Parts: sequence; C-alpha cells; structure tokens
Amino acid sequence: MSRYDTDFSNMGMMTRAIKIGDAPDPVTHALNTPIYETSTFGYETAEEYDEMLARGAEWEPDLYIYSRTTNPTTTVLENKVKSMEGAEDAVITACGMAAISNALLANLKAGDHVICSDDTFMCTSSMFAEVLPGFGIETDRVEILDESNIEKAIKPNTKVIYLEALSNPQLKLANLPKIAEIAHAHGCKFIVDNTFLSPVVMRPLALGADIVVHSGTKYYVGHGDSLCGVVAGSREDMNRVRFIYDNLGSHISPFSSWLTIRSVRTLPLRVERQCQNAMALAKWFETRPEVEFVTYPGLESHAQHDLATSMFTPGLYGGMLCIHLKGGYEEMCRFADATRIPPVGTSLGDVQTLMFPKSAYNNLIRFSVGCEDVNDLIADFEQAFAKMKE
Repeated sequence: MSRYDTDFSNMGMMTRAIKIGDAPDPVTHALNTPIYETSTFGYETAEEYDEMLARGAEWEPDLYIYSRTTNPTTTVLENKVKSMEGAEDAVITACGMAAISNALLANLKAGDHVICSDDTFMCTSSMFAEVLPGFGIETDRVEILDESNIEKAIKPNTKVIYLEALSNPQLKLANLPKIAEIAHAHGCKFIVDNTFLSPVVMRPLALGADIVVHSGTKYYVGHGDSLCGVVAGSREDMNRVRFIYDNLGSHISPFSSWLTIRSVRTLPLRVERQCQNAMALAKWFETRPEVEFVTYPGLESHAQHDLATSMFTPGLYGGMLCIHLKGGYEEMCRFADATRIPPVGTSLGDVQTLMFPKSAYNNLIRFSVGCEDVNDLIADFEQAFAKMKE
C-alpha cells in the first residue's frame, strides 16, 4: 500500500483538515491539489461515455462529465468538509445563500410548510418572507429559545425546521438535541446553519441535525478572498441536494474550491485562536464602564452559557461577540470611527477582526474576532474609548 493511501478518517481534526482528500498528482507528483479549470471531460469511446452518463445520473463519486455537476478540485474539498462535519457526504456551492436555498428546495415543494427561527441573516429572512411564499411554500418564524413555540407552530404539512445554531446577530443559541427530537417526532427534516460557529466549535449532525449548512465564505475560507457554500448530511439527502444544485447551476468555481482547500488546512488553528481572542475581549469589555452589556456564549452572563458548554468543543465558544454601548447611535459611531485595527464592514470569520455597527439592532456592535495579538486589539479599543470622551 502506498503511503498516500493511509486512512486518516479516525485521526484528529487538525490532521484530517490537512491530509484528507489531498495526495500527489499521479502524473506530475505535484503535492498540492491542482485547479482543474475545465468545463468538460473527454472519454475514449462512445460506449464508455454512455456508461459514464448512466453512472453520473446516480451521483457516483469521483466521476466527471461536466464541471457544473462535479469537478475534481471540488471533490477534494467535499471530502475535507464531510470529514470536518462528520457527514456521509457534502456538497459545495457557489456561496452561503446557494447552500441554504439548495438545502431548502431539496426538501420543500408547493403546499409544504417550514418553520424558521426569528433571528437570521437578512437574506435568509427574505428567503422565508418573500422567496419561498412565491413558490407556494408556507413559512412561520418563531422564537426558538422556547422550544414550545416550535411545537405550537407545527402543522400536518410541516416538512422542515430551520434555524441558525448561533443566530445572526443576537447570538441566540438553539438547543439542538431538543429541537431535533421535536422535528423527528413530527417527521420533519432539521436543517441547521452553523456559519457562526464552524465545525471546530460544534458539529450539529452529531447533535441530531439532518443537514448542516454554512456560508463557507466565513470560517471555512477565513481569508476574505473567496465565496463558498457548504451543505452536509447523509448521502441520500445530499443526492437530492445535488439534483437541485445541478438544475439551478449553483456550482462553485474550481479556483474558489482550491482557495477553500488551502484554507481548510488551517481551519482548526484559526478558529481556536479566534475563540481565545474573543473570550479575552468579551471579559475585557465586561469591565468597561462605557459598555451596557456584552453578548458572548463563553460568558456566564450569556443566557445559554450552560447549553453552550454542553454542546461545544470544550473550552471553545466561537469568535463572534456583540457589545452595546451606553448611549445610542452617536456613541456607537464615535467608538467605531475611533478604532484603527478592525475594518468596518460586513462578513465574518476572517483572520482579521471585523466590526459591524448595527443601527437596525438598537445600535449593537458585532465583532468577528480575528487572529491578531489580542493585546493590540484591547489597546486599540481602549484608545477608542478614550477618544469618545474628548
């Protein structure tokens, strides 16, 4: 057996992130996965091609006919992702919203009903408020911190319960095992968006979810240079997602897959540092007289802190935190404008800290904490508070 045939599936997450899916190119011996920037693939005979078409209709792995459907670079990424998620299979899409829409449309049709949590990313919210109803799919939004709200909202035609594990932006944490029990008792698929935590902090499939989705643009890519979406779950569920994905043309480019492969190799390292920095910053912000409250699941003041401890990887609570300053819009802007390290911008999960002042959420400031020296971040925020008083 070749050294490159080693089974890494039972090794640690860091080893799997680096090794799974990758092997030297059989022709050139290049160590890094090539970018297969091709739209189509050539076969020797008509008979061989017919056979490939028939097998491709069954979504057979590692079979390539057309890059909208499958591509060798993307296959390597899928293999890494399914290992990270503890899934039978994974589908990589062009962006996070493509992952969400494909997962939903693979499980919903006209006449069906879906339940969604009340605190979600704005495009997810518009998907439930405007897009799905246009397809004849009934939707209800509920506060998921009280699971009885979900029970009350279930109807005979309810097919899917969908939520963000840690919500955007209010950092509400759902009780996944309990909600999974409710979903399965009523024959519903339970779909969880785990973008805010990443599989390093929590793996929803191990807690009862049927399908997990991510905006892979965030922690999976982690360098702010590529778009990516992730859907993972059972092979049966992913085959249905692949069918929808292929028909809608939601494929990722080979180059974006390659950038994400590069990033997954450092995913555990990055997320662990981001979690450490976020915890230190959350504790520091709690000591500041300018801050009315801090929201971070690693703090005992977070309403679901004990739940987070029971579901998360020990010692890790994510890289997302929010603060609310005493005062209003003016104070939020003065603080944000006085900082020098974090850019003011959208997105999250990047190696650099990002700050998103949210006037629409009562002037909440959301931080996606990066990998900088935390003492430099604290010094920057300290001088920003000092400037607010000038």
